[in-house]
Amino acid sequence: PGARERALAFGADLALDPADPGFAAAVLEATGGRGLDVAFDFAGVPAVREQAATALCRGGSLVLAGLTPQPLTVTDGTRFSWNRNQIRGHYGSSPEHVEQLIRLAAAGRLDLTPSITGHLPLAEAEEAVHRLENKIGDPIRLVLTP
Repeated sequence: PGARERALAFGADLALDPADPGFAAAVLEATGGRGLDVAFDFAGVPAVREQAATALCRGGSLVLAGLTPQPLTVTDGTRFSWNRNQIRGHYGSSPEHVEQLIRLAAAGRLDLTPSITGHLPLAEAEEAVHRLENKIGDPIRLVLTP
């Protein structure tokens, strides 16, 4: 629920509950029966990827931004191929991407403050990772301070 509330606060038109049994029908209703042109997986969770793949329209793409060592599986390969769907990987953590974010934030074009859910001293980096891994306190980003 917190992630959906944040999405709406950041300007999303719609934020659906992926655990809702009516999720697929709600996607079709919201897209006029078409499905999604692009679905982004930022979680790196197989169930998220599978659900996203099934919500794509004909010619739609699934973009994998969430990292995971777990295998990627398309359970309905016939449907996926018939619809001419695509899977694309994205890794936006190169130095130039960080520089782009800094420039956008410095120019006032990107406000990252709503996504910062806490500050911890650098000495507590292990605790910060623990909170993120275990979703303690519904974290988005934790900033380590010297």
